[in-house]
Amino acid sequence: MISPMSIEEVLSSKGRVKILRILAEIGELNISEIARRARLNYATTNKHLLALENQGIIKHKKFGRIRIFRFDEDKPKAMILRQMIDQWEQTEEAAENPE
Repeated sequence: MISPMSIEEVLSSKGRVKILRILAEIGELNISEIARRARLNYATTNKHLLALENQGIIKHKKFGRIRIFRFDEDKPKAMILRQMIDQWEQTEEAAENPE
């Protein structure tokens, strides 16, 4: 059994936070594209994705050798994090573009 990570552990890594923000914005991507957008190497990206998947925050589907990652919409923890990221992004945009 994989031990659960605390929210501090999940959010303490800039790499994991970058990955979560990318998936919140784009929806779903393969590991190579996530690595490119997050400016992380493949091995580090894979490690972060595995940790996030083990915590039930993201999931993947396979098409041959390609894995496509996305938030696990069936898990409350995942949806709360996604909503938090979405709200954070909206607040930043509003602060940058006051009307």
